[in-house]
Amino acid sequence: MSQKLLLDVDPGNDDAIALFIALGSDEVDLVGVTTVMGNTTIENTTENALTLLQYVDRTDVPVARGASRPLADELETAEHVHGPGGLPEEVRADFPECSTTPIDTHAVDFIIEQAREHGDDLTIAAVGPQTNLALALAKEPALPEMVGDIYQMGGALKTTGNVTPQASFNFYADAAAAARVVQDGRPKVVGLDVTEHVYVDTEDIRALAEEPAPLSTMASILEFSIEEVRSKFGHDGGLASDAVVLADIVNDALEFEEAYVEIDTTGGPSNGATIYDEHGVYEQSPNCEVALGVDGERYAETVLESLRSFGE
Repeated sequence: MSQKLLLDVDPGNDDAIALFIALGSDEVDLVGVTTVMGNTTIENTTENALTLLQYVDRTDVPVARGASRPLADELETAEHVHGPGGLPEEVRADFPECSTTPIDTHAVDFIIEQAREHGDDLTIAAVGPQTNLALALAKEPALPEMVGDIYQMGGALKTTGNVTPQASFNFYADAAAAARVVQDGRPKVVGLDVTEHVYVDTEDIRALAEEPAPLSTMASILEFSIEEVRSKFGHDGGLASDAVVLADIVNDALEFEEAYVEIDTTGGPSNGATIYDEHGVYEQSPNCEVALGVDGERYAETVLESLRSFGE
């Protein structure tokens, strides 16, 4: 039986791959998509989500537009990484003009509605800034008890950040929201400790690029990070961080440990940092599960098999 999934995204290249995995895997029944600002503005992330669904003929999946800014901080996007509008121009050129619109329900209300409808059959995966999920928890505090798993993609537990020396982008983009989710959501935290250590090999991406669309377009999205991966990590492959969450939902690719975690919300140089109490010095009960191990083969296998289903 397929796992019912609600995906909260800010597309974004890696969000696009995560979305395609959710659509292409038999293990997942995607009940809806909610959008949040992050990699680009809410206008762009919403249009990108709609466009990606339209591109693979899945306009039956509802899209609910969410938060346009962080709870307390100023909006900072990552267009310098993902391209103007959140996706590279060479990728956007493959897409037809978007002809669909989001549903009238706000993302926060949609999350709560889906939780009430599907109960513990539902997994929520928030792979962008955590604003929508934090607001849903504020409005419905029982949300963690209503659903199965809540995935929180972000953080740097035992490694350095990717937007500051201490913080990952998703938590830095709305530190207050990330803190609320850790405090109240009992999430599975999937951070840079695992997402920066698994890749899809360049050879496999090139093979995908030789296939007709939409596979060639999916390859272009993965290709976008190859040079950065090679220069930063010395690996010959493409990175799709959000897809790591999907690889666990589909194929149990992650190893988790219970832990007590806090998020720095002080606004200083460590704002958005993940404070991981590895040695229990706070003497607090665990409030989440943290991903500290990842199976790279399962990750790559999940990505490629799910994407290749669109060519069948």
